[in-house]
Amino acid sequence: MADARPPGADEATFIAAVRSGDPARFALFTERHRRELQVHCYRMLANYEDAQDLTQETFLRAWNKRESFKGHAALRTWLYRIATNACLDFLDKRNGRTPVPSELPDPGSEVLYLQPYPDRMLPEDPQESVVARETIELAFIVAVQHLPPRQRAVFILRDVLGWPASTAADALEVTVASVTSALQRARVTMREQLPGRRLDWRSPATHELSEDERGVVKSYMDAHERNDLNGLMSLLREDLRFVMLPERGTSVVTARDAVDGWVSGGLFQPGHDDWRCVATTVNRMPAAALYLRAPGDPEYRLFTMAVLHIVDGRIAELTGFDATGKPWLGLPPTLPDESSARAAVTDVTAP
Repeated sequence: MADARPPGADEATFIAAVRSGDPARFALFTERHRRELQVHCYRMLANYEDAQDLTQETFLRAWNKRESFKGHAALRTWLYRIATNACLDFLDKRNGRTPVPSELPDPGSEVLYLQPYPDRMLPEDPQESVVARETIELAFIVAVQHLPPRQRAVFILRDVLGWPASTAADALEVTVASVTSALQRARVTMREQLPGRRLDWRSPATHELSEDERGVVKSYMDAHERNDLNGLMSLLREDLRFVMLPERGTSVVTARDAVDGWVSGGLFQPGHDDWRCVATTVNRMPAAALYLRAPGDPEYRLFTMAVLHIVDGRIAELTGFDATGKPWLGLPPTLPDESSARAAVTDVTAP
């Protein structure tokens, strides 16, 4: 089960910090793992705010259980074990008030608690960032949520983090046979949830936005700012998959139906037709932050975020998120009205 090797230098120094009882020394070792643990909790929970809370809960549990660390496993492994079990405890409670992912009616069902993950909070370590690439995209995160919690934990520990079956079994306090069986079932579900693309999630690659993706994002923002509905429609694939969270429901619709639905819902109508947009990325995916200026308001206010999956120069999936009241996105809450600002400068400098 657990590795019985002698403690390494890092673990031995950590044991000395534990024995000192000094929380500051303890934090020096645990804090360096915060970002990767937060990504791990996000994969388990699909919600950025919950992942933040559970990462903090992990550190609290680690401090309370510090005497149990003997150096038989790496410090990182020990922390992941605590984080995984903290998430499982949280899921037991959350599933009492939210539909259990495994009971969602079909593969198109949405995870209503899904939130985007800001790229600036991804691990700084290059190896960890590579692992994060495919396994933090929205389609992958949603697919993982369709696994029952224990299967989800096994799948993430084995196929994402690459743990041996014995280490995963030790972390979850189950048998190796149970881990093997759970992983087989999880892989079947994941292939059902990700049909036709991104099936080899165990071979992630580094990724920068392509020129094609950048061009589509720019065109999407320009069409919004001009209220160019035909231009917006031309960017959408005919089999567009669209969802706006936290509203319930996903639809695969034509480009025309999507735009008509946005218009009938009040967008691009007076009071909802003065837009400014900012290009960004979340979950290692291209996105646009949309700011709306109400009549008489001197500023554009952050309204929503559109996360785009782009295929062959067109938007195949559009996931919209309510962006208000989420400072962790790292976006300015308002943008100035540039025309008013220019007019103000002209008035001041005029003779």
